[in-house]
Amino acid sequence: MELLTTTEMAERWNISRRRVTTLCREGRIEGAILRGNTWLIPEDTKKPEDPRRVRKIGHAKN
Repeated sequence: MELLTTTEMAERWNISRRRVTTLCREGRIEGAILRGNTWLIPEDTKKPEDPRRVRKIGHAKN
């Protein structure tokens, strides 16, 4: 299993490195480990869902 850095995963997932770091810190990326100052993420890890983009159902404007 190859481990990738936050920069490499950010490019793969098309999000910022800072966002990947935040997801790691929050424990939302399965298998992520912190080595020194670097987060390492298994290359086959799927991008977690972003709750900020979830559409709320039943809250239509009148």
